Amino acid sequence: MPGPRLKPFVEEVFREALSAVDPERSVRASLRLEGDILWVRGVPYRLLENSRLVLLAVGKAALGMAAGALARLGARVDRCVVVPKAEGIQSREFPGCRVIPGAHPIPDERSVEAGKALLKAVRGLTPDDLVLVLLSGGGSALAEVPRSPATLGDIVETTERLLRAGADIWLLNSVRRRLSALKGGRLAEAAAPARVVNLILSDVLGNPLSVIASGPTVPPEHIVTDLPRVLQHMGVWDELPERVRSLLVAPETTPQRFDNVLQSVVLADAAALVRAATEACRRRGLPAVTCGARFTGEAREFGRFWATLARSVREEHQPWIPPIAIVAGGELTVTVRGSGRGGRNTEMALAAAVALEGSERITVASLASDGDDGRSGAAGAVVDTVTTAVLRDRGIDPLRALHENDSATALAAADALVVTGLTGTNVNDLYLAIVE
Repeated sequence: MPGPRLKPFVEEVFREALSAVDPERSVRASLRLEGDILWVRGVPYRLLENSRLVLLAVGKAALGMAAGALARLGARVDRCVVVPKAEGIQSREFPGCRVIPGAHPIPDERSVEAGKALLKAVRGLTPDDLVLVLLSGGGSALAEVPRSPATLGDIVETTERLLRAGADIWLLNSVRRRLSALKGGRLAEAAAPARVVNLILSDVLGNPLSVIASGPTVPPEHIVTDLPRVLQHMGVWDELPERVRSLLVAPETTPQRFDNVLQSVVLADAAALVRAATEACRRRGLPAVTCGARFTGEAREFGRFWATLARSVREEHQPWIPPIAIVAGGELTVTVRGSGRGGRNTEMALAAAVALEGSERITVASLASDGDDGRSGAAGAVVDTVTTAVLRDRGIDPLRALHENDSATALAAADALVVTGLTGTNVNDLYLAIVE
């Protein structure tokens, strides 16, 4: 069954863009060990003969980041804990490392085991020791230690309710930080007085360090204030467990000293992904422009906007402009109302397909850089101006599919899904509009 005509082209561009934000290469390029000096992005750290070097990698890109660090540091690493997503575990060796796959997006007992292992790895260190922390998106769920009186069950229930209500990552991690003995700088506090250096692959727009993986080794920021009021406005406050509400109304206690956190470097982010995709289009002879890398909002609303933008370019400027690609990045949310199968990217794409009806020669793509778009089983989808006609020919009502949050099921019938498997990186989502 043929899918959208330009789907192979989009998949090529996507693969090339992903290679530009490869976690293993990014970390390897950032580290250099020369004698007793570890260079991190040009900053030297002396390692004495008795200095311990602790390597911690947490997040969806943990495997690649850890591989990059071990390629540079090898046997010099004294302790190593790697916490990837369980479904992404690969048959690769990490000598001397404890690999503990966690759960995502909802933490489970494996996540708690991983969180406790991270805290154990930084116990008993001295000012001569160095903790190299490799953080990437997904770390908030993959590693967790509940803060008393909250339990793992409380955190699971809270996370599920917030996700279903369409909470963005800023709100979600502001809540999770209050429920955790690991997040909000508490891992850095546990490592003190050892030196802490962070290398980060950002999955949060704007790269706020305190939000990425809920900031276990950076100072917390009060980005979302008055959490009870915000959650009441969303209609979920009364549904949260009592122990959770007690922690959210209490004054927040956070570590007061971070003088042992010496460096935090963002290696790649959504902007890097967008730049790489733009260049990939140009190398293939398609002029391309960037349109920002911080788009947020409801997926179906953004899909309509993105399609309208593409239609405007075509209808108002043709035939005076050549074919062009519009490239952007961001991370959308879905307010779940139905019981269908989908994710933010497939929902965006299906909404765009509906909005493209009546136009011609426009292709839209919405793709998750980690290859994991919610419950869709895909990275996202590519649609064009005939996608909805294809769906109706197959007995599928695209508007009903949107209403039921069943975008992935519908788009699979049009061979519009892009299935990559887990990519090993995580820097938000890529949006393309190709106007011919």
